[in-house]
Amino acid sequence: MLPIKPDSSPRSEKKTPQGRLPAFRAALTEWFRRHGRDLPWRRTRDPYAILVSEMMLQQTQVATVIDYYRRWLERFPDVATLAAAPEADVLHAWQGLGYYSRARNLHAAARRIVAEGGGFPHEHDGILALPGVGRYTAGAVATFAFDAPTPPVDGNIVRVLSRLLDFREPVDAAAGLDHLWETARRWQPERAAGQYNEAMMELGALICTPRAPACLVCPVRAYCAAETPERLPVKKPRAATVALEEACGWIVRDGVEVLLEKQTGKRWHGLWRLPLLRGTPGKELLSLVYPFTNHRVTLRVFPAAYEEAALPGQSEWFPLAGHAAIPMSAPHRRALERLVATAANAEAAARVSLKNEPVSESS
Repeated sequence: MLPIKPDSSPRSEKKTPQGRLPAFRAALTEWFRRHGRDLPWRRTRDPYAILVSEMMLQQTQVATVIDYYRRWLERFPDVATLAAAPEADVLHAWQGLGYYSRARNLHAAARRIVAEGGGFPHEHDGILALPGVGRYTAGAVATFAFDAPTPPVDGNIVRVLSRLLDFREPVDAAAGLDHLWETARRWQPERAAGQYNEAMMELGALICTPRAPACLVCPVRAYCAAETPERLPVKKPRAATVALEEACGWIVRDGVEVLLEKQTGKRWHGLWRLPLLRGTPGKELLSLVYPFTNHRVTLRVFPAAYEEAALPGQSEWFPLAGHAAIPMSAPHRRALERLVATAANAEAAARVSLKNEPVSESS
């Protein structure tokens, strides 16, 4: 038997899936059945579990989400359990995933569902009405839980559609994104829409990747119009990165408690942080850098007294021994953990020094 040669015809001569949608869908879903990953949220039709996974997967990689997803469902197995939980417990369970507004929205959605009778909405518009749920998440829950023909156009699907169509307009502009949403809607099958949409997303995750698309093994290569797929999708120029600094205090009482303040900003609302200082007193204890939208923030921590903290909002003393249970934003958690470890090491070194100190003999 002769080996199958890769299709070498110019991509510009190929047609898009439009007009050949049944064959396109068949090739795609057959590939997905053979090669799709076995992910825990793909084993359920529970809309609550799927909503949890979709909230977590926004801005977070699959490998990171898997363990968080399992732990979350162990702690909050259903809508009623989550609705009854205090916000501090919800934020603590989310800790490490970032973008904490997702956790607060998930909590608010559970409370809305319980307040309205406890039944998870089955229709797209009902899901869309839940707090924090946009058209992507509503489409994802509706199609994966109820097999509705509602496209969940995420980054993977945007990339796949842009390349299939050789679409050259910015996909982060309203007109370009709306065009892709409308295309995704028109391409929906009447049956098995959930599997088709999973397959589109999986194609973007495994084959039609951002930097090095594996075009030679793509199951729908014959339907792709892109000549230079690695240059798609087109996006608007990025905003320049802005450097910021924040000076925070390491304020400890009696060596056993640390002062923290509650954040009020939109991103980390309700989480605790090291308190901001009015100035930068003393010698810097540590610094670390973290990104925030188009900003690059340098967090610097200084030893300080209570009076030096700005404390515009709520503040509270926490036991250092229990710092792991405090819901904190990731940069401040890293800083606190390093400071606690440094203090513990210094204390241990002091004990060793005292133990080894020679005892003077009385004359």
